[in-house]
Amino acid sequence: MAATGALPGLFFCFSAMLLLIFVSVSSPTWNSISFLNADRYAFGVFGYTGSKVQVGYYFPLPGDINTGILHSLTFVLILYPIAAGLSGLAFLFGVCGAGYHRAGTVFMTLLAGLATLCTLVAWIISMSLFGTVRNRLRSEGINANWGNANWLALGALVALLLGSCTAACGIFGHYRDRRSRR
Repeated sequence: MAATGALPGLFFCFSAMLLLIFVSVSSPTWNSISFLNADRYAFGVFGYTGSKVQVGYYFPLPGDINTGILHSLTFVLILYPIAAGLSGLAFLFGVCGAGYHRAGTVFMTLLAGLATLCTLVAWIISMSLFGTVRNRLRSEGINANWGNANWLALGALVALLLGSCTAACGIFGHYRDRRSRR
């Protein structure tokens, strides 16, 4: 018998995992998803349009955007794939919790909380990073606009927050005792 208390957390963790996977495969892998669109470039977690996939990169545009701090902040974007992995593990433990034992729901709660923290830090840093780059590019006269990965990451953050809260409540749900089946 499934533990219905674990199902909402399971749904939210799965949704967050999918959204974070989409964010993680942003430009240069999938140019339709990006954090910032400027000139002919779309910037993502592992690079920009036309670049090789790498952790940390310099911006290929003119101006004062290639400072050491902004370059270092591009390394922090690796938290998105890490958060995707943590939310995937939370989902797997949630499946165990929904199908069999309360311990799975406890681990789902802990992993969802950790994934929420990673996503929050990554989202704040990515908004600051690409907001600064966007403002500097606009001051240079280059058209720069927000990409859709920012809002996908925000949706994943909200889903993880809801998932960790509902998973915590799901710990106290009804779990059938194995002795009652005999």
